[in-house]
Amino acid sequence: MAMTASSRVPKGAGAAESERSPFARLTELLAPYQPGKPLITLSLGEPQHPLPGFVGPVLANHIADFGRYPIARGIEPFRRAAADWLSSRFELPRPIDPESEILVLNGSREGLFFAAIAAARHVGERRGNPAILLPNPFYPAYGAGARAANCETIYLPTTLANGFLPDLDAIDEATLARTVAIYIASPANPQGAVASKDYFRRLKQLADRFGFMIFSDECYSEIYTEVAPGSMLECAGPDFANVVAFQSLSKRSNLPGMRVGFAAGDRKFLGLFHELRNVAAPQVPVPLQHVAIAAYHDEIHVEENRRLYRLKFDLADQILTGRYGYRRPDGGFCVWLDVSARGGDEAATVKLYRDGGVRVVPGSYLARQQPDGFNPGAGYIRLALVADSETTAEALHRLVEILG
Repeated sequence: MAMTASSRVPKGAGAAESERSPFARLTELLAPYQPGKPLITLSLGEPQHPLPGFVGPVLANHIADFGRYPIARGIEPFRRAAADWLSSRFELPRPIDPESEILVLNGSREGLFFAAIAAARHVGERRGNPAILLPNPFYPAYGAGARAANCETIYLPTTLANGFLPDLDAIDEATLARTVAIYIASPANPQGAVASKDYFRRLKQLADRFGFMIFSDECYSEIYTEVAPGSMLECAGPDFANVVAFQSLSKRSNLPGMRVGFAAGDRKFLGLFHELRNVAAPQVPVPLQHVAIAAYHDEIHVEENRRLYRLKFDLADQILTGRYGYRRPDGGFCVWLDVSARGGDEAATVKLYRDGGVRVVPGSYLARQQPDGFNPGAGYIRLALVADSETTAEALHRLVEILG
């Protein structure tokens, strides 16, 4: 069935709902209750593994750089380190140019937000009301960016039936002709699905044909069990036209509070993006960029990070297999559980918190209602396996005990 213009953000209550943080809604949902056991928080995707050992020494060596304003592009050694890492990690059509195809970001979130505004200026006039396409469920920064860019938001449901990735063949040509940008996350948040090269190639063909931007959120690319996820940049052609990939050290290097990432790809877009960020976006302190350089030069801590997550997913396999539609994700650190037979996502979330002290997120809070009333996240809960193995095992055992 074609995805038409009617798949826009709903009016009224749905539109108001789309403005709100899922975590603010979760706090309100749980406010009347107290945790029935010592609290274990699996709702927030904030990595809890140890910081890499080089962070403190590198910061100390560059402490004086806090005394000057950072430049928006990022220091040259950072851009070179990011470009070198991309070339070593992925099979790119050619090396990324650190001078024109890399921009430092204050974490990928602000980059994903500002990118929508830049895209609305970059792509030019559309054939119809300009639109930005999002997977549904989605990372809230995508929706905030679409609204700030004054574009219509069109939600593309990601369900078990379509492999938890947007069905590209279901988007009609009239919608594609007015598309400014599409956000894609691989590995997906919250389901952990990984896009294939064929999927990326198909998306690239559509972007080139209709002249829209692809914003590929790849912040979970370094957390996987077996096969390393690819990058949209691998299928972007020799000029990376219409493609920008977003990376972050939050998940890869357990540095969520450092707020350092980068955007890489289409140099024409990044030139305009740089102009916007130069006057409007938060800039990245130089000492933090030096920590990032050290992080991109070191894979040992990343391999250890993957090992720790692998252990926790081994526990999840033992405890959850055969329950709640559990499947081990191809990437990322989230578990997406079907609790529709346990009263639904809100009821299960309340019960887990009230009776077991386990805090999770209702899937419906991470998604938005489609025009036909269907919410692709309804009936699911998301668990972020960010705590240590012992705490994770305890939380999963409590979950099974309480939900049955």
